[in-house]
Amino acid sequence: MPTTKPSTRVRNSAIQTEIRQSKPFRSVAQEAAIALLRTASVVTRAVARVVEPSGLSLAQYNALRIIRGAGTGGIPTLSIRERMIDEGTTITRLLDKLEDAGLIRRERSYPDRRQVMCFATDAGRKLLDTLDPQVNAMDEEVVSSLSDAQLEVFVELLDTVRSANAERGAPRTAVRK
Repeated sequence: MPTTKPSTRVRNSAIQTEIRQSKPFRSVAQEAAIALLRTASVVTRAVARVVEPSGLSLAQYNALRIIRGAGTGGIPTLSIRERMIDEGTTITRLLDKLEDAGLIRRERSYPDRRQVMCFATDAGRKLLDTLDPQVNAMDEEVVSSLSDAQLEVFVELLDTVRSANAERGAPRTAVRK
């Protein structure tokens, strides 16, 4: 495991200035972790502002997209939870709200009545048809300051960090190698 040396930066970094931290970070690793968390928060807020006027939270939008993507065969509730961007999402309450809004429907499967299948309604698909272009535009906008080459490296770096920390997050279905 790599060791992290204490930070020896003389100047204030952008994240240090942004969060108004007067003391230097304990290490560059701490600075990177805080910058990552702050960046995720800023990007999440930007995308949420596009979705929220429709009455959906970002998690509800994510779940509705997953359900729509499953097609006419539907998708089991637990499969939705496994595919959510935010691993901490409480899926039952989230689906209750989508169902109450008429955006999805749930049915018990046969013969295993323990499994609940979720389907997007016409209203849910119509709402997504309206929101998707706006969210797609925001996806582009939030990373528009990076070149295509920088985006490739950025995605690879994020993949590396996420993969190295996957065990520390919410439990997921085991992926067999």
